Amino acid sequence: MDPFLTGVVAGANGEIFELEGYAAVGMAGPVLVPLSRKQTLRMPHGGELMMLPERKPVLFNIDENRFEALGENPYNPAEPIFPVAAFNSPGYFNTHVSAFQEREKARHLPLFSYGAVGWNGTGFSTASILVDPEPRQDLRKMEIENVRAGVKKILKIMPENRLRMHLEKCALTYGCPAGKNFFLGRYEAPLPTSTACNADCLGCISLQNHPEIKCSQDRIAFTPTPREIAEVALYHIGRVDRAIVSFGQGCEGDPLLAAHVIEPAIALIRGKTSKGTINLNTNGSRPEIVERLFAAGLDSIRISINSVRENCYKAYFRPRGYVLGDVLASIDWAIRLQKFVSLNYLNCPGFTDTPQEFTALCDFLKERPVNMIQWRNLNFDPLRYWEVMEKVEPHGMPLGMKKIFNKLKKEFPRLRHGYFNPPRESFEFRPDGNEVKL
Repeated sequence: MDPFLTGVVAGANGEIFELEGYAAVGMAGPVLVPLSRKQTLRMPHGGELMMLPERKPVLFNIDENRFEALGENPYNPAEPIFPVAAFNSPGYFNTHVSAFQEREKARHLPLFSYGAVGWNGTGFSTASILVDPEPRQDLRKMEIENVRAGVKKILKIMPENRLRMHLEKCALTYGCPAGKNFFLGRYEAPLPTSTACNADCLGCISLQNHPEIKCSQDRIAFTPTPREIAEVALYHIGRVDRAIVSFGQGCEGDPLLAAHVIEPAIALIRGKTSKGTINLNTNGSRPEIVERLFAAGLDSIRISINSVRENCYKAYFRPRGYVLGDVLASIDWAIRLQKFVSLNYLNCPGFTDTPQEFTALCDFLKERPVNMIQWRNLNFDPLRYWEVMEKVEPHGMPLGMKKIFNKLKKEFPRLRHGYFNPPRESFEFRPDGNEVKL
């Protein structure tokens, strides 16, 4: 018999401990599942455990064979207890979220994902799938002394560059892995550019109007010049093998609204070198601009989406001045031009794995053969997210994240799955536009 993971809870002081006799529970919409060792992975390095305030943990009473929402420690009734969730490392996506019930007047959870977690006897295990093993954002390879050394070195090379200054804040103040990689000379360098956005996403990490939700970081407050952008990009491309530079970061709005500097910046980069991958992370709201950027030398595009169904897309992205059809038109342009297209798929168990959502995604992939799905855990309060989605569309019982992931791999064998933007050296295209992994 596959043994259960022992349930873990937190005391009022934040101390995390096991509850013997109770199994950890994962939640996906209305479905509760006791977690076992075979269903889970050992918690990866860099993951964090979080206490969920104003909520009761839901655990599985093994002796009584039932789920229970516990407000107090059953072995010490005077002690209030709270749920514990895992914020997993990049490259992993959740199959279940931590099971809990809200207490009266519970406020919004902060902008994190809340993976289900339990104790396996020797350590913590989480309900997750490893989708990308690349150590691009492995904190063990980002020693802060080396980051600071890189900051000092690049300061001397481009002392007046405001984009370099912004990335320094990202790396040293916010601990941004992408910012750190620029100063370390690794993988992908960020090129934040846009101060504005034409969406009002529920889970936006750089600008929030909801009184209970705090931003994770400040949005960039200026628009760098094309020369500032090109200087950062060319330096990174010049010293990194298989280098990637990307517009569209968490510390900015949408880069399509800054096309007036991005388009000439791409031209400056491509005027100096044909090396490196120039990538755009975007909501894809302006297909005519997407076409222009590809003409200037853009290599790949990653389009953020939580659903390919209009009502569900609108409920999360809350677009202003564009519709889902514009996003689909941008994808169509990229496919027509044989550019590498990824979906930044914001997924949440209990919604993403419902029959309606999965069927819509499969229909979309049959019509639009994108090259890759980047699986990103939705950083938003899961109960509130399910509530929003249920108001706009009916949903059946979840099929399970592992099941839909495996079905996608079987039904669309050429579709890549991962987490990070790949360099162009890792893909090529057949004459019919289908991508081939080398």
